[in-house]
Amino acid sequence: MVTRSRSGIFKPKHFVDFATLDKTSLFHALMAFHVPKGFKSTVKHPHWLMVMEEEMSALRFNDTWELVPRPVNSNVVGSKWIFRTKFHSDGSVERYKASLVAQGFNQVPGLEYSHTFSPVVKASTVRIVLSIAVIKRENNIIK
Repeated sequence: MVTRSRSGIFKPKHFVDFATLDKTSLFHALMAFHVPKGFKSTVKHPHWLMVMEEEMSALRFNDTWELVPRPVNSNVVGSKWIFRTKFHSDGSVERYKASLVAQGFNQVPGLEYSHTFSPVVKASTVRIVLSIAVIKRENNIIK
């Protein structure tokens, strides 16, 4: 079998040349704006602190976790702040966004967790349930 690489056929590599891109205000905002990488550089800016407090209050309101005593000889999952800046099309800042995420890569499968589950519904299931509801409503079963 002769492959493309043996025949000397390769995909061309395209490199982005920033000098040829349109100099829009959004482009300038994306290139000039600095997003903090860690907590120490973030606490210097009051808008980031406000967004972090909003995220923490949302996590508390949703009962995301409960504090328990640390078990002996157990691995504790850490957390990390992720920061994003959302822009309007004209380059102005739409909003600042901060997310507190768990560092789950420290967990050992089978030891610290056994199963993962993500509730996902198929579109066909939703269509069937809705069609049954319409049929029952037409037959005056559901009032």
